[in-house]
Amino acid sequence: MLGGVHIPYSWGLSGHSDGDAVMHAIADALLGAAGKGDIGAMFPPGDRRYAGITGRALLAQVRTALATEGWMPVNIDVTIIAEAPQLGPYRNAMRNAIAQTLEIPPDAVGIKAKTNEGLDAIGRGEAIAAHAVALIKFADG
Repeated sequence: MLGGVHIPYSWGLSGHSDGDAVMHAIADALLGAAGKGDIGAMFPPGDRRYAGITGRALLAQVRTALATEGWMPVNIDVTIIAEAPQLGPYRNAMRNAIAQTLEIPPDAVGIKAKTNEGLDAIGRGEAIAAHAVALIKFADG
C-alpha cells in the first residue's frame, strides 16, 4: 500500500500497521504543522489497537484529531523515493485517496516519485522513503 492504493509488486512494506509510508509521512507532516508531535506519539508502535491498521485509517484519525482543535489541511505535497515499482500509473489514484481521506480537493495534493539512482538501501530496492509537507489553516468558527 502506498498513498492508500494497493500497488501490485513482488515485495511489500512491513510495519506495525500496513506500512503505508506515504500516509504515515502525511500524518507526520500534519501533526508537525499543528505542533502535535509525530505519528509514533499518537499511535505507539507497541499498541495492539494499531496492529495492521491501514495508513488511510491512521490519516483519517489525524485529520479528525486536528479538526477537533480547529485545524484543517489546505494542501499536501509528497515525494516518494523508490527504485521500484513504477508509481506514475498510480499517481492519480493516490491523489484521490489522500484527498478523500483529508476531505480536500485532489488538486490540493501533489505526488512526486523519484529514484535514489542506485544508492544505499533505497537504491538497492530494499527500502523506500516518503517525505511530505503540509499546509494547514485554522478553520473559521
